[in-house]
This record gives sequence, structure tokens and C-alpha cells, in this order.
Amino acid sequence: MNFRRVFHVVSIVVIVIGLCIGAAVAVAHRMGDSRQVVQGLAMACGASILAGLLLWSITRGPVDLSRRDGFGIVTFGWLSAALFGALPYILTGVIPDFTGAFFETMSGFTTTGASILTDLEAMPRGILFWRALTQWLGGMGVLVLVVAILPFLGVSGMQIYQAEMPGPSKERLTPRIARTAELLWGIYVLLSVLLALLLRWAGMSWYDAVCHTFTTLSTGGFSTLTDSVAGFDSLRIEIILIIFMFLAGANYTLHFRAITGRPLVYFRDPECRFYLLVWLCASFFLAFNLRGTHFETLPEALRAGFFQATSILTTTGFATADFDAWPTASRLLLLALMVSGASAGSTSGGVKLIRIYVLVKRSILDIRAHMLPHAVLRLKVGKKPLDPSIAANISTFFIIFLLLGGIATLLMSFYMPDPISAVSAVLATLGNIGPGLGVVGPTENFAFVAPAGKMILSVCMLLGRLELYTVLVLLLPDFWKK
Repeated sequence: MNFRRVFHVVSIVVIVIGLCIGAAVAVAHRMGDSRQVVQGLAMACGASILAGLLLWSITRGPVDLSRRDGFGIVTFGWLSAALFGALPYILTGVIPDFTGAFFETMSGFTTTGASILTDLEAMPRGILFWRALTQWLGGMGVLVLVVAILPFLGVSGMQIYQAEMPGPSKERLTPRIARTAELLWGIYVLLSVLLALLLRWAGMSWYDAVCHTFTTLSTGGFSTLTDSVAGFDSLRIEIILIIFMFLAGANYTLHFRAITGRPLVYFRDPECRFYLLVWLCASFFLAFNLRGTHFETLPEALRAGFFQATSILTTTGFATADFDAWPTASRLLLLALMVSGASAGSTSGGVKLIRIYVLVKRSILDIRAHMLPHAVLRLKVGKKPLDPSIAANISTFFIIFLLLGGIATLLMSFYMPDPISAVSAVLATLGNIGPGLGVVGPTENFAFVAPAGKMILSVCMLLGRLELYTVLVLLLPDFWKK
């Protein structure tokens, strides 16, 4: 890995973060935040831009990126975003300690939604806007945005795109990676504008509508209210959010094809059909399990079941009820949804449904092979045969996910009062969901976790967002050999 090339690109990430903090300065001034908050945000903006420009100037030179450089850029890029993104919390005094500020920012950029803040209604508006903006930037990926900028600097972004985009395979929309990044961001912005308008129409203020747009399309889940979406108590708002959470959990490649005149592509895609099936089954299961226990009528149970199933499956993490108090069957289902996540190529976290789909089909194929040892059986996704190397990679990914989850749970058991809280805290961060069960449930937060525990969970968030390999490859001695 060439450090000069890597940190030259990382410097652009830092500059972008600084410019985005500038937007939070404007919001803080417009919304009447205190002088201390406005000045703190302005200092964070200036410090980030200055640091980025300084790093850019001392690393100037020819930039020809290798695959190793791509892994380095993505990992150090996300770490830099979290470090400089923490400055607004620290300099405004909202979260004075570094560990807490880093945790909150990492949670934002990785679209996890785990928080240490309480009484959000009393928080400065500029800070809550920045908090939501970190999720919107992290949803499509700060690095994907940088990929769109790199051609103007004479740099190819293929290595970054391959290392950053989620899912077992990386599909281009166009032959040029930069153009693909631009199209992805274009669709993301288009959906964001539409959602903001609908939420304003549904009764939210412009401020709340924009902040919840940022955290819905990114499947992040940060809200401006302590009670999350439950604080609005609006069926209309919940229906709109369900629709857009579901869209955010679908593959953006399908959105592009649908917008360009092929709307039936959703029903022809095997992962999307599986996504729809899992969503419907989970929603109805929750509804019928809740009827008579927590909700008297079926419409109330359907409302809660569909919203919470969509929120957890897409790893958004919004809440309209304390699902930690739900029946055991419902809580176990929600834990399973935390692991699965939604579609590859979406803004959601988790293992991704395409991997679950392939693992299920491969298991069935292996069972059939025992019954028909001489038969030639091929694993297919839809009508297309799947490359055996991809199938093997998916199995390995799942094993590593479970192994890392187990190690992190063991470590977190020192900082959690019970096993359920330890397991769900790790799943909620490794899967980029946000709220878990037990003491980190939807009505609680992560403020009580010791600094060491916050750093463990921050690592889990980064690993989950970058899908393990991008970070783990940096731990191999061979990676650092010239």
C-alpha cells in the first residue's frame, strides 16, 4: 500500500466532511442555536477543511491506485470521516469526551443508529442536523461520492468502488465507475427530495422532514425525537416511512433500471422476490403474534408489525413501540432480521438477503447430492448458474460474521449486565441496526457503556459497514509487504 496515494484521496474525504459541517453551521444559525454551538460547528468546519487541504498539499503527486490502495483508502477514509465528524460534538460541548463523540459519529456514518444522546428535544438543532447528515452521507457512502469526484483529479475509482460497495458482487450501471457513482447518487438524491416533500405533506416541519429523510433513505434511524417515530403518532407518516425504508433496502441497480423504463425488473430479480417474501412473512408473523397480547385490534397489530419488521429488516432502526417488551417469538424474529438485513447494493446493513438465499439453496443442493451422488447439480440464482467461487465466498463470509460476532459478544459481556444485552448490542452494531434488546433496547441507548465497550462496538460498526473483508485484509502481514 502506498501511503502517499492513499492519504491523498483520504484528504478529499476530509475536505468533503468539512464542507458538509458548513451546512450544519448554516442550519444552527437559522434555527437559533446558541452562539457557542454555532461557533463550535464553525471551528469544526474550518479545522476539517484546513486539515484536508494541508494533507492534500503534502501528498500531491501522480495517483495510480492499486487494489491494496483501494482497501486502505476505504478503511482510512471511513476512520477519518468518523474522526473529523466527531469535532462538532466535541467543540460544541454536546459530547465532550472523544470516545463518546467518536462512537456517535461512527454510528452515523455507518448508518447504525446506535446513540448515546438523551432528551433529543433539548439538543441544538444544528447538532441533530449534523447527526442526520452523517447518516445520509454514509448511506450511499462518502467514498462513492469521492469516486464521482476522482476523475477530475485524474484518478480511477475502480479500486475504491470494489472495496466499498456492499454485497457479494459489484455490479456497474455503466462501463465507467465514476458515471456509476454519479447515477447512484442521483437516484439517492431523487428519492430523498421525494421523501422530504411527502413527509412535509404528512405534517412534519421542514426541519424534521429533512432530518428524517436523511436517516430513512440511509437506513440509519437517527430521529429528532427521543421517542423516535412514535413521537409523531401519525399513521400517514408511518406508511410513508415504511414505503421508503423498503425502497432503501432494495438494490439500487433495480431502481436505476426501473427509472429507465423497466419497472418489472423488481419482480424478475430473485433477491428482490425473496426480500418481498421475507418482509411480508415477518410483518404478518409479528402482527398475529402481537394481536391480543399487546394490541387489541388486528389493524393496530398490523400497523406495529409492518413498521417494526420493515425498520429492523432494512436495519433502519426506527421504533414506534418498545419491541423489547414483545412476546419471545417476536423478539427472536427481530434478532434474526437484525442478522439478515435487506438487499445487496442497498443502504442497509446485515449479512444481506442474497447471501441467506444462496446459503439456503446451497444447503438444499447438498442434501440432494447425498440422495443423488452421481447427479450433476448446479447452484442457480434465478435462472443463472452461480460461480462456485462466489458461493464459497458467501459461506466464508457467514462463518467470519458469526465468529467475529461471538468474539465481540464475549468481550462485551464484561460491559453488559446480561447475555441478551451483550448479544443484541453486538448484532445491533455489527449489523448496523442501532437499537437492540435488553438494556440497549428501543427505549434505551448506549450512554452507560464504558469507553472500552464503546470502542469495541465502534469497531463492530466499521466491520459491518465495510462487510468485514475490507477491514480484515489490513490485518494480514502480506498486505503490508511491498
